[in-house]
Amino acid sequence: MSTPNRVYIARLAGVAVFDPNGDQVGRVRDAVARIRPTQRPPEVVGLVAEMPMRRRIFLSINRITSIDADAVVLGSGTLNLRRFSKRPNELLVLQELLDRRVQLDPGGQPGAVVDVAMECSRGGEWSLSRVAVREQTSRLTRRGHLHQVDWDRVRGLSGLADNRGTANLLAVLEDMRPADLANALQDLPDARRNEVAAALDDERLADVLSELPERDQVEILAALDRERAADVLEEMDPDDAADLLNELPPPEQDVLLDLMEPDEADPVRQLLKYTSGTAGSVMTSEPVILPPDATVAEALARIREEQLSPAIAAQVFVTRAPMTTPTGRYLGIVHFQRLLREPPADLLGGVVINDIDPLRPTTPLPEITRRMATYDLVAMPVVDRNNRLVGAVTVDDVLDHSLPRDWRDRDAVPTPGTDETELPGTPVGGDSDG
Repeated sequence: MSTPNRVYIARLAGVAVFDPNGDQVGRVRDAVARIRPTQRPPEVVGLVAEMPMRRRIFLSINRITSIDADAVVLGSGTLNLRRFSKRPNELLVLQELLDRRVQLDPGGQPGAVVDVAMECSRGGEWSLSRVAVREQTSRLTRRGHLHQVDWDRVRGLSGLADNRGTANLLAVLEDMRPADLANALQDLPDARRNEVAAALDDERLADVLSELPERDQVEILAALDRERAADVLEEMDPDDAADLLNELPPPEQDVLLDLMEPDEADPVRQLLKYTSGTAGSVMTSEPVILPPDATVAEALARIREEQLSPAIAAQVFVTRAPMTTPTGRYLGIVHFQRLLREPPADLLGGVVINDIDPLRPTTPLPEITRRMATYDLVAMPVVDRNNRLVGAVTVDDVLDHSLPRDWRDRDAVPTPGTDETELPGTPVGGDSDG
């Protein structure tokens, strides 16, 4: 195997995995180690890689030809794509050991695990060999010393974790997209998942909650104190916040809405009034809205704002004042491609189009899907009986509500041809090939 003798596993998190042809097949998310009945350090039997569609599979260590900080390379393009499932005698190194409270021998100095190294013996066997531990210190302004010691010099690595922190696991998860981080949280035990979620800042947690199954959203929100829960709801898009609140009993909805800032709670309250499965229930109440006397340059500046999703930024809705929903009279829409073709100083009122009838809040989801597909649209306006813009339905809203209710649950998303038939390749779980 062409690879360093010692590899620190936290540094592998997120590293791309390639097949022998150089095609990327996924990214490393953890390492699997088998606990031995003797006092010897656990044997590393493979890596967990995340594939497209959030599927996590096992890669046997025997099928890996190269490991470094930039890439993991497989010796075979043949894989078993069944979802990874940890066995009772195995541990997931990053998930279970990072941030664990331990003691260093001799002396019993307390600390927390910040990384674990795996090392290859001359016989080709990988095992957990070294542990990076940061000392605990009573001084808030001083970080404890970092020790890199042999596995057998650390007490507390086996058994249930007690009172773990989250800093080091969060550092590993920091660069993940919200959808990938949501996927990683689903793999954690409930208590650990809630700890990590609570340690995220409000904006990051709001993004992650939007990517989780409803059951997990509710459990994480319930684990927060109500003030914090209301702050997180304020950071969510109003339609996502309304979807989450719909999963709660009405009395709890009212408590959280009352704790939110009025200007954040009002659009959520409006969305909660609409019947499920209609345009009103799936729309966003905060599309990009500008008056007809705004210029093309102003519109381009608005849709370049970083926080806008691609579907929201794909068009500007033109209305009379006021510019917040429900607006003044709806005039039409300008797609971003049209904006790119027009002189920057031109007014939106001169380039607006209104040749497609807008939706009503009561328009059912199947009709919305049919019309968006017919006209190749990524968003459609929703207007009330007075022709005021009340929101917009985007293609991601339609997909989110058209897919099965549990589609965000990793265990409920099958990959055709792999769930029932075991393909040639690595075994399920953490068994090695050798």
